Amino acid sequence: MFLRAAIALQTLALFSAPVTAGLLLSTPSGHTLHSASSYGVFVATVLHLVTAVLVWRPGGGSPRPILHAAGFLGLVLAQVALGIAGLKTLHIPLGVLLFGLSLLQLSRVWAGRRVEAPAADRRDDEVHAMSGRPDRP
Repeated sequence: MFLRAAIALQTLALFSAPVTAGLLLSTPSGHTLHSASSYGVFVATVLHLVTAVLVWRPGGGSPRPILHAAGFLGLVLAQVALGIAGLKTLHIPLGVLLFGLSLLQLSRVWAGRRVEAPAADRRDDEVHAMSGRPDRP
């Protein structure tokens, strides 16, 4: 549940970045707003990494989300560096990629929870069938 919330927050922060980039082009205070949104993306991504570690270590989950979150943080750091350097030809496509990857992570986390319950029910049914006990009511 916490991992879902962290990835949703990350995706929302990434969605705000192109909105503020549009403001960057049209308003005098757009630079400040886009800078603030980049800080928001960075904080949300670090929160995602911390949440992935906490879900894995004390919660006993898989360490795979940590690798995804760490890789994502690396891409966000590259995105920030490209933005500071003014390399828009790489900054903009990487931003689109980051948003797409975040949506993909979010969809996997949401779908993963829904798939686990029916799969568990099937295993219970298979165990009952193999043990010769009647099915559950």
